[in-house]
Amino acid sequence: MNQTGVMMPKIKTNKGAAKRFKMTKNGKIKRKKAFAGHIMGKKSSKRKRNLRKAGLVDETNARKIKRLLGKA
Repeated sequence: MNQTGVMMPKIKTNKGAAKRFKMTKNGKIKRKKAFAGHIMGKKSSKRKRNLRKAGLVDETNARKIKRLLGKA
């Protein structure tokens, strides 16, 4: 409830964001790396291997994404 005694609406989770991002235990946001979808033949094995690893969202974007996930 807010100060006037009225219930505040719940924040809905953005389902598009929920499918793309996951929260870590420490509150950071995991993401999949870009450029790993197709046209893999011209990319080196080292580059493809590194694209398989999860990345972290930069702190400048983290607040916006947390809001989309309903965590802020």
